[in-house]
Parts: sequence; structure tokens; C-alpha cells
Amino acid sequence: MTETYAILAIMLAMLIGAISPGPSFLLVARISLSQSRAHGLASALGMGVGGMILATLAVIGLQALFMQVDWLYMAFKIGGGAYLVYLGFLLWRGAKQPLQAEAANPSRSGVFRTFLLALATQLSNPKTVIFYSSVFAALLPAHPSTLAIVTLPFLLFLIEGGWYSAVALAFSTHKPRAAYLRMKSWIDRLAGAVMAGLGLRLIFSTGKI
Repeated sequence: MTETYAILAIMLAMLIGAISPGPSFLLVARISLSQSRAHGLASALGMGVGGMILATLAVIGLQALFMQVDWLYMAFKIGGGAYLVYLGFLLWRGAKQPLQAEAANPSRSGVFRTFLLALATQLSNPKTVIFYSSVFAALLPAHPSTLAIVTLPFLLFLIEGGWYSAVALAFSTHKPRAAYLRMKSWIDRLAGAVMAGLGLRLIFSTGKI
């Protein structure tokens, strides 16, 4: 497989992975429904930057490090799972709290906090980290060119950021937001339970890399 075809194959695999529902999708959709479009796009940007960081780590061989240091992977998995459980708890606790009206121009600090939340969610999911590393290890040539090493993280930023921007735009329109407001308590509790369940599954799973 030539390097060009390898890069195309990696991009296709990553697009499929991004589209698959998970904590990242759940977070972006919920932010877009409950806050403003700007917040939704900020969360999409956080996912894109997270994808770029993960791609960079995958290129330098993060999976090989995890395979050599078992406790590091287990610690990362437990920490990531605990973070998802915490997010789920926050969603459940705030299910009955009414939403405050969003300002016409959301504050920069609020949007930036949303970006950081999405970035942390993307980076804290060990399954995402291992997926990136596995795809790169399987498809990337043993000695990739400097051009491939430089461009792959940027391409992954476009894939992750582009997909989640589409999610943010779709869920921040009037009809989805109106439906969310009518059923906020139930939706937030369901989202919190799913998020916490994913975190507990990570913590208590015993599978290897």
C-alpha cells in the first residue's frame, strides 16, 4: 500500500470512528441543544483539536508505550472512566434545573470553557486513544514521510472538527432545541446515565489493548 492510499484509508477509518455514537457525540449534541450554536461549535472545535493531539500521539507510537507499561494504560483507563462518570453525575444532578436564557452574544469565557470541556472529554476516552493508535499502527507505513507525519494530525482535525460542527449545527436549530426544552429532565437524566455507564464500563472492563 502506497503512502497516499494509506493516508486515505486512515481518513476513512477515522471518519467512521467519528460518526459512531459515543461520549463525544453525546456531549456535543447536548451542549448544542441546551446552550447556543456558538457553544456547540466551540465543543466541535475542542473535539477537532483533541483529534489532532491524538493523531500526533499515535504517530509517535502511544500504543507501543501502553503495551510496554501496563499500569500506565490501566491508570489512563480508570482516570478516563472516572471523568465520564463525573460528567454523567453533573448531567443527572442538573436535570431539573431550568435553562437560563442565552445571551445574544455568548461570553468568550463561557464558550472557551465549553471548548476545554470537549477537549478533555475527547482526550480522556482511552478507547479513542487506542482506536487512533491501532489504526495508525495497522495502516501507516513503518517509515512515514515527514509530509505524512505533519499532515495527518491536521487532516484528523478536519475530520473530527467537521463532523462535530455538523452535529452542532443540526442540534442547535429551533425544532431540536424546542423538543429538548420540553423533555429536558428526561433527556438529561438519560444522557447522564449513558455517560456514567460508559465510564463504569471503562473502569471495570478487564480487556487488554
